[in-house]
Amino acid sequence: MLLNVKDARTRMLEIDRTLTPFAKEIELRLQRRNDTQNRVAPEMDIVDFANGHHYFGFHRTETGWVFREWLPGADKVWLVGDFNGWNYTSHPLTRIDGGVYEIYLEGKDALRHGQHVCLYVGRLGAAFERIPAYIRHVEMDYELKHLCGIIWDPEEPFPWTDQDVFGKKNYGAPLIYEAHVGMAQEKEAVGTYREFADIVLPRIQKDGYNTVQLMAIQEHPYYASFGYQVTNFYAPSFWFGNPDDLKYLINKAHGMGIQVLLDVVHSHACPNEGEGLSGQDGTEAQYFLPGNRGWHQAWGTRLFDYGKTEVLHFLLSNLKYWQEEFHFDGFRFDGVTSMCYENHGLGEAFSHYDLYFGLNTNVDALVYLMLANEVIHSTNPYAVTIAEDMSGYPGMCLPVTSGGIGFDYRLDMGLPDMWIKLIKEQKVEDWDVGHIIYELSQGRPMEKSVAYAESHDQALVGDKTIIFRLADAEMYEGMNRAYHSLSMDLAIDMHKLIRFVTLALAPNGYLNFMGNEFGHPEWIDFPREGNGWSHKYARRQWSLVTDHFCKYEFLNNFDNGMIRIAREYQLLYEHKPQILYADYKAHVFSFYRAGLIFAFNFHPTDGCKDHFIDTHLTGDGRYRVIFSSDDADFGGMDRIDKTLVYETQTAKDGKHGFKFYLPCRTAAVLERLED
Repeated sequence: MLLNVKDARTRMLEIDRTLTPFAKEIELRLQRRNDTQNRVAPEMDIVDFANGHHYFGFHRTETGWVFREWLPGADKVWLVGDFNGWNYTSHPLTRIDGGVYEIYLEGKDALRHGQHVCLYVGRLGAAFERIPAYIRHVEMDYELKHLCGIIWDPEEPFPWTDQDVFGKKNYGAPLIYEAHVGMAQEKEAVGTYREFADIVLPRIQKDGYNTVQLMAIQEHPYYASFGYQVTNFYAPSFWFGNPDDLKYLINKAHGMGIQVLLDVVHSHACPNEGEGLSGQDGTEAQYFLPGNRGWHQAWGTRLFDYGKTEVLHFLLSNLKYWQEEFHFDGFRFDGVTSMCYENHGLGEAFSHYDLYFGLNTNVDALVYLMLANEVIHSTNPYAVTIAEDMSGYPGMCLPVTSGGIGFDYRLDMGLPDMWIKLIKEQKVEDWDVGHIIYELSQGRPMEKSVAYAESHDQALVGDKTIIFRLADAEMYEGMNRAYHSLSMDLAIDMHKLIRFVTLALAPNGYLNFMGNEFGHPEWIDFPREGNGWSHKYARRQWSLVTDHFCKYEFLNNFDNGMIRIAREYQLLYEHKPQILYADYKAHVFSFYRAGLIFAFNFHPTDGCKDHFIDTHLTGDGRYRVIFSSDDADFGGMDRIDKTLVYETQTAKDGKHGFKFYLPCRTAAVLERLED
């Protein structure tokens, strides 16, 4: 369906009047979206265009098999593999329209499940092996040290039991547990999809998260790349098992009431030739931009040509494939900032609107993202899409029909930077809590975002998690329950407050990286030559929570408690918190949200005996504490009495409310009692 360009532009400007000077550029982008659809899918809806996975690759027919591949730069192509004894010339493909090659193989057993296959591509007198672009399973050949394509066609289809859920359920405001399957196990080895499903999913369910965001699922030959150097876009990573194992994980998650998002990498691709898309047909610019534009200089990776019809076909079909074949409930798009700008946003502060528009803008990439969101939401109207965009591009999370790019949420990537900067550069007593409130509460009009204090980025070697920045080397002995010091107690209390205020003021969603909820003590260092190929730091030590000797259990209990509050009271449905009282000099403030009163004291040493909570927004009556960061179960000192009932009174200045004692480094949540 084509956009009404004028109406979409008008709606966007009504939402954000500051964009008025850029109305012409917004209109041109919207028109480019229509022009692109007219070019690539003139007689069909864009969601029907995204069916490349049903045409390309290996498919059974009534009498045998058909295989097709787009290789416009190739002179000759042969299909090679176990099925023909690796005869490199016995099975040539026929070139048809548009640079597509195809071959029909007669007989239902002409190809069999589990067989190795590859393409032998000839160009300008040379020939080379390539893995088919739409291959659905690969394995590593450890002798040759490269990936190999595998026919994936099990006799029995996967026995899905989630048909009443997938595509038919709104899971609500996302409480996201970001996870890496391989390092989710305690053992010093690569974890599997099935281990994650059977061991880690129950933990996520118990912790209260309703969404799991899976990293490193698209195939990548280098484990330590964290999955961000993708070679085979249609193949689930062999590191963790086979495609049916991934389906088992997703099916089980749906049975637990957990939606599953794919951390999809369409912003760049691995440069490896022979394993991925780079040089697939022997040319530089088949899937990628030509020359220097086709390379990300900071990452050393290839950059897609989003203006090319065949590239759009490949990427849009890829999104629909992961939804149809694996029942993913949505996507977190990696590297959106890199896609949107010719300079990839490197070194830009994006301090004014001029930086979002003009010659630096990659309009083709923006149009691709618009079409991607349309395909995803047409395939599943309840699907969730999240943009990893640090630039704050205007309209990123507005509907395409309102002139936007169509994402549901943007990751609020400035928040971890804020917390790191505060911890590194200032003493806690010097923190500006007014600034913290502003940064946690601000956002673009009508656009949703996901807040987080830290993600996998802060857990990697070379960076530090919040707990490690707060406690530093003392953490190695300070997490023993018998150990106490002012500095360690401060670190634990501030870890709780930082995470809780981030959630309590989060506009629309919240994210946590696995293990951070209990202050995992070690950084992430994937096996590599420099560490002797060790998995010691590429795992999660879940036993720290359950051995009952360490304070990690307290932090895990606290995280469970705050997530319970968010879910039980639908905290993230109520967008705007309203400040009730603030004494920024004393580091004390309270606010009203979702029918609850939240009170925080960020001061490292001073309690607040006379914190007056004005109840003009909540009404007169009786109030009781339902959640306190100072509970003994959370490692606190039980200084906040949850049995006490507070009755509103009229103060000397005529305000209605009650006085509340708030110890240093604590937070509390109060609820009005029914009469």
